[in-house]
Amino acid sequence: MHEQEAYQAGYTAVQQLIQWQRYKEALAEAQELLKLEPEDPDVFAMIAHIYLLMSEYEKALHWASEALRRNPEEQLAWFVRVNVYYETDNESSFQSALQEALRVDPYEAHYYFLQANRLNKKARFHEAKEELVRALELQPEAPLYLATLSYTEALLGKDGASRELEREALRYGAEMPYVLLYLAWAAGRRGDFKLRETYIRSAVRLNPDSRQFQDEYLEALQQNHKLFRVFLWPSKWIRRLKGWQLFLIWAAAWLLFRPLVIVFILLYVLAHWLSKLIVHVKVFGWRRRR
Repeated sequence: MHEQEAYQAGYTAVQQLIQWQRYKEALAEAQELLKLEPEDPDVFAMIAHIYLLMSEYEKALHWASEALRRNPEEQLAWFVRVNVYYETDNESSFQSALQEALRVDPYEAHYYFLQANRLNKKARFHEAKEELVRALELQPEAPLYLATLSYTEALLGKDGASRELEREALRYGAEMPYVLLYLAWAAGRRGDFKLRETYIRSAVRLNPDSRQFQDEYLEALQQNHKLFRVFLWPSKWIRRLKGWQLFLIWAAAWLLFRPLVIVFILLYVLAHWLSKLIVHVKVFGWRRRR
């Protein structure tokens, strides 16, 4: 009985340390649990999850495999596998692991969210929306899924629906950096570059060490710069066009106004790099960023 109580206390301690993002301490505590239960697949899966959170993907896969060798239905181990393959852009392994993970746990909403992100990257926006609707059926108030659906609706050109979902996401997750990141992307897609900058600035404040957020903030500053916005204003209109319509307009412009098109492209490139330089100097001064 004493060993069982020690195991439960250790398990709870690991979960608490993970919640506090004290991953090294959680890892050490989990290793102690293995001494009590050397063949417990739950502990192996927990260690795999910690390594996933630490972005040590090879170790995460190793420990997940050890968990699945002991219990092929271990849900957390499958969750780790799916996320590792997603983070490392291993598309074939991601899809394979995702199907098996959904068989084991069809009620894990995060799987539908990850699949939606993959579909958005492939410009399969309607399918992505379907996946996000499934995720929200399982977790209706999840701010990350609401923000991602807001972004997807913006990609589909449905600005009204995007703004409505934006309000819902802020209601539940106004202080969550990744929620703000997706809302920033949605705002940028709708052509609201000032709002995009506001969201990214807040995300950086909440997660100042993230290189991704820093890069997104610099890009948002650049796109909100008056010089560059001159060339972005047609985007609100252009994104409502179908692919074939855009192709015909571009072909006609190239045939009839080729010199003007070339001048526009050159000015766009110049504005891009000039505004990038201005933003860099504004944020970092006259020094190279490290």
